Amino acid sequence: MAEIVLEATSISKAFAGVKALKSVSFELLAGEVHAVIGENGAGKSTLIKIITGAVAADAGTIKVRGEQVPHMDPRVSKALGIAAIYQQPSLFPDLTVAENIALALEGGSAWRVLDWKGRSQRAAALLERAGASIDPERLVATLSMPEQQLVEIAKAIGAEARIVIMDEPTASLTEREVESLFRVIARLRSDGVGVIYISHRLEEVAAVADRVTVLRDGESIGTKRMDEVDRAELIRMMVGRELESIFPKREIVPGEIVLELRDVSSSVVRHVSLHVRKGEILGIAGLVGSGRTQLAETIFGLTPAESGEILLRGERVTISSPSDAIRWRIGYVPEDRPRHGAILEMSIAINTSLANLKKVAKGGLIDRTEERDLAERFARQLRIKTPSVDMETGALSGGNQQKVALARWLAIDPAVLILDEPTQGVDVGSKSEIHSLMADLAEQGLAIVMISSELPELLGMSDRIAVMHAGTIRGTLDRKDATQQSILAMALGHAA
Repeated sequence: MAEIVLEATSISKAFAGVKALKSVSFELLAGEVHAVIGENGAGKSTLIKIITGAVAADAGTIKVRGEQVPHMDPRVSKALGIAAIYQQPSLFPDLTVAENIALALEGGSAWRVLDWKGRSQRAAALLERAGASIDPERLVATLSMPEQQLVEIAKAIGAEARIVIMDEPTASLTEREVESLFRVIARLRSDGVGVIYISHRLEEVAAVADRVTVLRDGESIGTKRMDEVDRAELIRMMVGRELESIFPKREIVPGEIVLELRDVSSSVVRHVSLHVRKGEILGIAGLVGSGRTQLAETIFGLTPAESGEILLRGERVTISSPSDAIRWRIGYVPEDRPRHGAILEMSIAINTSLANLKKVAKGGLIDRTEERDLAERFARQLRIKTPSVDMETGALSGGNQQKVALARWLAIDPAVLILDEPTQGVDVGSKSEIHSLMADLAEQGLAIVMISSELPELLGMSDRIAVMHAGTIRGTLDRKDATQQSILAMALGHAA
């Protein structure tokens, strides 16, 4: 049997009297990929924080390569060869990729002479091992979320970690980038590195993991070999019930055209024409860099159109800023939830009212009672799990944070709602709930534009799918005609 590189025994942790972990045990073998899955709030993040020393356990023990660690903290964790790659990269945006990697790996005196060329060459080599074709001299601020994630992986490789924790590493990667990541994981495994792999994408867990541990409500439900368990059983273990459908799409006859773009171009978008009808979900597919998010930003006025026409219900409109978009009742839930979707340090109530302050203001002042009433209405409608709308949004699970971001734009009573990666990084139960909410909104007549990197989501929830390549629409497929193969072919630039 392979060496046990990490052993956590009877780990318990409570926050403000609420049990986050209840006597959870977990082990990781050298050269093993061990998946940890569970709904948001199951205790995955708390377990990882305890292993990395960010949080101290209330009870239990941790052993690394057979030696008990009496006081785990981030410094000790790093010295023991533990590296964590989180869903939200912790990089300095105003430094280059090479400088970020150097900060994580270099030691020595502050007064040493720096080898800038060697630093850049080392970063390039590590990026290549991570499967990333990124210029080491690029500023991190110019990188996409997937590119930032690959930089984090390069840092872990450079640190020669023996235990690597990957927390939702593919949340914003394309299928091609996921395949590249799996090759990196295979190399780590062959080098004897133990990998803890946290993901909500069960198909990826099945493809990459040797064993899987399921957490639910802070307790370990069980550990199974991947070849002994199927997807249905994993879902039952995670949620404690059967899920009727992850994609609860309903057949709705679309109404009038609400939003239409005619030959629209901006800094990245080129000659895009499309339309979305009342009650319709229009999926937008494409590889990272194809212009999907930039198209959403053009419609919302963040990067205004430089040519072409935008029409709402047949009327030509000018959208030069987000305030114009809001006035025309266009809502936009962006991909990067912590930075742009919701202000995590603010309460649910404040986040809900931010896009429509006029609705909760009297005489130029915010009426906190009105604001709270508005938030409570959407908390009920969207089934946000919280004891109070005065709670800080950052204290919620990822799925509930996404619902708060959605509530902000539903509060403007939108005619068009743009959702960029609406279920990125949320568990299977929350994903099903968000899809059900989308179906409800479409049934109520909302025109929805959904950008997604997940082909099953696009196929499961869209009425039509527009595929982008190199900043333009390569073609549009009806739901009945679309397949994963046809979408991917068009995304790669092949003919429809």
